[in-house]
Amino acid sequence: MNPFSTLGIRHDIVNAITDLGFETPTPIQEQSIPVLLSGSNDFVGLAQTGTGKTAAFGLPLLELIDFTKNYPQALILCPTRELCLQITSDLNNYAKNLNDVHVVAVYGGASISDQLRQIKRGVQIVVATPGRMLDIINRKAINFSEVRYVVLDEADEMLNMGFQEDIDHILSTTPDDKKTWLFSATMPAEVRRIAKNYMTDPVELTMGKQNTGNVNIDHEYYVIRARDKYAAFKRIVDFNPEIFGIVFCRTKIETQEIAEALIKDGYNADSLHGDLSQQQRDKVMKRYRDRNLQLLIATDVAARGIDVNDVTHVINYSLPDELENYTHRSGRTARAGKSGVSISIINSKELGKIRQIERTIGKKFTKVDVPNGFDVCEKQLFAMVHRVHQVEVNEAQMESYIQRIMDEFAEMDKEEIIKRFASLEFNRFLDYYKNAPDLNAPVGDDRGDRGERGERTERFSRGSSSRGDYTRLFINLGSVDDFTRGDMLGFICNNAKISGKSVGKIDLKGVYTFFEVENDVAEAVQQNFKSVDFNGRTVRIELAGERDGGGSRERSGGFRREGGSRERSSGGYRDFSGKRRDESRGDRSGAGRTGGDRERRKRY
Repeated sequence: MNPFSTLGIRHDIVNAITDLGFETPTPIQEQSIPVLLSGSNDFVGLAQTGTGKTAAFGLPLLELIDFTKNYPQALILCPTRELCLQITSDLNNYAKNLNDVHVVAVYGGASISDQLRQIKRGVQIVVATPGRMLDIINRKAINFSEVRYVVLDEADEMLNMGFQEDIDHILSTTPDDKKTWLFSATMPAEVRRIAKNYMTDPVELTMGKQNTGNVNIDHEYYVIRARDKYAAFKRIVDFNPEIFGIVFCRTKIETQEIAEALIKDGYNADSLHGDLSQQQRDKVMKRYRDRNLQLLIATDVAARGIDVNDVTHVINYSLPDELENYTHRSGRTARAGKSGVSISIINSKELGKIRQIERTIGKKFTKVDVPNGFDVCEKQLFAMVHRVHQVEVNEAQMESYIQRIMDEFAEMDKEEIIKRFASLEFNRFLDYYKNAPDLNAPVGDDRGDRGERGERTERFSRGSSSRGDYTRLFINLGSVDDFTRGDMLGFICNNAKISGKSVGKIDLKGVYTFFEVENDVAEAVQQNFKSVDFNGRTVRIELAGERDGGGSRERSGGFRREGGSRERSSGGYRDFSGKRRDESRGDRSGAGRTGGDRERRKRY
C-alpha cells in the first residue's frame, strides 16, 4: 500500500501520484497533510524549496473541494508565472482520475481574454500571480465570496517582490471565515505579520531550523579577481563536464551578456528574464527541461517556480542583494532527496557576505580553488572515457558499418586506436587551456576588485575590436518573424556557415535586423545567403550602409576568453531592456491603471 493512503488521501488520487513516482511522503507532506485534511485550521508551513510543498497543500485541497459545484472554492497565490503554471500542472496531474476538476492559471504575460473565458466556464481552484489576479478582480470578472481556502505559496518571495498591497486587496474580497494556509522557505518578520493579520491561532509546522538550507546541498565558493570572473566561471563549468545547472545573476542585462558570451564560446546556454514574452519563456524552459540546454542563465525572480529534476549545480555568478534569496537559489538543486552543489564566485570583498549566508543557513561553505588547465583537461578526458563505458550500442544499425570500421583500423593496434580516439577530445582542451593562468585570488588581495562597475568595464573593454574590424549588414527578418537575438545568431551562423565568434552586435528590429560580422567573412555571408529562404520568402542580405547610411560599425565588446576557441553549439539569448527596479517588482499591476495599460506592461 502506498503510504499516502494512510494519510487520508483517496485511492483515485493515490493511484495518480503513484504513477508520478510518489512513493513515500516527504516530512512536510507527512506532517501537514493530516492537519490540512481536517479543513478546520489556519496553517503556517516552513520548509525549504524542493521538499514537496505543492503536494503538501495540493492533495488536501483536492480532498476538501466539492467538484460538483462550479465556482471558486480555493485560491492559490504565488509570486511568478513559472510557479503558477507548475502548480496548475501538478494539481491537474494529481486529479487526473477525478471528474469535473477545473483549475485555472491566472498570470501576466498571457492573454487575459483566454483566462477570463476559462473562469466564466467554471472553476473550483484558481492559481494566480497577484498582479494579474488583482486585474481580474478590478474587472469584476470573478466572485470569491464562496472561497473556503486561500494558499499563499512562497509567501516570503511575494513580499520581497512588493506584493503586500496586492495581497491585502485580494484577500479583502474573500470571506472572513476562510482558512488560510501559508507556505514559505524562510520566515522573515514580514511573513510573520501576514500570519498575524490573516490567521487565527494557526497550526505552525517548521521542518528543520528556520531559514536553514537543504542538508543535501554542498556549498562552495571560489575567490577570484573581478576581472577574471567570466574566465573562472567557464573553467568551473568545464571542470564539471556533466553539469546541468542554473546560473544566477542580479540583473536582466547580466543574464543577457553571459548567455550571449557562452553561446559564442560554444556552450549550450540560454537566458531567462523578465523581458521575455511568455512564449519565449516557455520555449527556453522547454529546451531546458528537455536537456537541450546545459546552462540556464536567470535572474532571481525569473527562476522562481522552476521545478526541473536533476539540476546538478546552482552557480551564483553574482551573490543576491537579499541574502535570504540564497536559500531559494540553492533550493533549485538537491530536490526530492537528491544531492547537489551550490557554487558562489566571489571577490575577496564579498567574503563577509559568505559568512552572513553561513549564519543564515546554518551550514559552512567550502573554499575551493579554481582548477588549473591540466585539471580541466584531465576531467574532460575521463568524462569522455566514462561516456564510452556507458554508451548503448545499437547492434542492428551498426552491423552494416562494422566491417568498414574494422578495415579502417586494421593497421592500428588497440593501444594506438585508444590514444588517437582520446586525443580527439584531449587535444582540443589542451589547445584551449594552453598557458591558462592561475585565476585564484589570494584572500585579502583586492587588486582588480573594483566592484560591479569596475568589473563590467574591465570585462567589456578587453577584446573589443576597432571600428574597422567589422562589417554591418542588413537582413530582411526581425522580431515579427518570431526571431529573438539568439535565434537570429543561430540562423546567421547556420546559413552563412560561420562560427558565432565571427558575429558581432545584433540589432533586432521589427521587420528587419542589422548585424555585424568580421570583415574577412562578410562577402562569404552575402554569397551563402543568396539562395536562402524563410517560410517561403526570399532572404536578403545587404550592406547596412545601403539601408541606414552605414551606421556605427563598432562592435560591442565581448567577454575575455582564456585562449583557443570552441565550436558554437545550439543555444539562444534574448533581447533585453528596462531597469533593475522593474525586475524586482515582478508582474505587479496597479489598481489605478487601465486594463490595456496593464496588458501591455512587461511582467514576470
